[in-house]
Amino acid sequence: MAWEHIEIARFGGPEVLELAREDALPEPGPGEVRIKVLAAGTGFTDTFIRMGRYPDFKGPLPFTPGYDLVGVVDAAGVGVTSPALGTLVADLSVVGGYAQYALRPAASLVPVPEGIDPAEAVCLPLAYMTAYQMLARAAAIQAGATVLVIGASGSVGTALLDLARVMKLRAIGTCSAANMGVVESYGAQAIDYRAGDFVEAVKRATGGRGVDAVFDAIGGAHFKRSFRTLAKGGVLVGYGSQTMATGGESLLAAGLGLARLKLWTLFSPLLGGRRAVWYSITSRRKAYPEQFAEDLAKLLGCLKEGRIRPIVADRLPLSAAADVHRRIDKGGLGGKVVLLPF
Repeated sequence: MAWEHIEIARFGGPEVLELAREDALPEPGPGEVRIKVLAAGTGFTDTFIRMGRYPDFKGPLPFTPGYDLVGVVDAAGVGVTSPALGTLVADLSVVGGYAQYALRPAASLVPVPEGIDPAEAVCLPLAYMTAYQMLARAAAIQAGATVLVIGASGSVGTALLDLARVMKLRAIGTCSAANMGVVESYGAQAIDYRAGDFVEAVKRATGGRGVDAVFDAIGGAHFKRSFRTLAKGGVLVGYGSQTMATGGESLLAAGLGLARLKLWTLFSPLLGGRRAVWYSITSRRKAYPEQFAEDLAKLLGCLKEGRIRPIVADRLPLSAAADVHRRIDKGGLGGKVVLLPF
């Protein structure tokens, strides 16, 4: 039986994404299952991987991109007793999602409750999990706190705003003027980062106090500006280096940004208790796999109950992958574009 997937044979721009066709389905090995992929998430991290700038994946080439997926268990390898065939599951695959079929370790899969739209469910393993673990675990934010989301109209940004609403937090988000409506739709205050100094705008919005937590994926020198928005005892959570990924800053500049996070925490007593931490979803999952499964199951339950509402910006076939990456590179999608392999 023939099947299709997206293949990257060399690192580069969106043009390296090519639709490939295989004549026979992949067979799961011991401990693996084959998944018929119903929804594959796309996002900035995929473009980072595509360009060969993602620290957690450097090949080998060729490979199929796709950081998160939702699908049905189609076949099982030796030793697999769960999940059962026909079970709808979600996974953080890192690569492999842009395909009609994918092989995944059975132990990494989390069942998806019945009645959930796969395109909405695939918004959770990367974007919502990143947002939830940063809020609840890395920053340990409590109800009533004020948070700042840098790049609030992106997939992780909107997830942070959505969860902030559920967790009864006051949220402020930076974005372009075109996406202020997206940010405000979550009950957050939107700041056009191009209209002036967002640091001063945040201080005005908080009566000079600052925020209890700020979430920044831009990285590098931008961390310094985000740190200046913190109230006493506040925490900066860094979770990306977008400027390095897009070529805006060097690897050295990105490294200096990470070094600042450590120094700010080291000298926290001298900085009014302000501190900074780094969050990596892949590192945390490796360290706490059971916690990852627990948190994802909790989020899927919230989705089932209608407490969270992921924004699916578009639903497109695999053949549109290169165009999707061009849109991601331009930014301002206001949600997550989902590929539907079938």
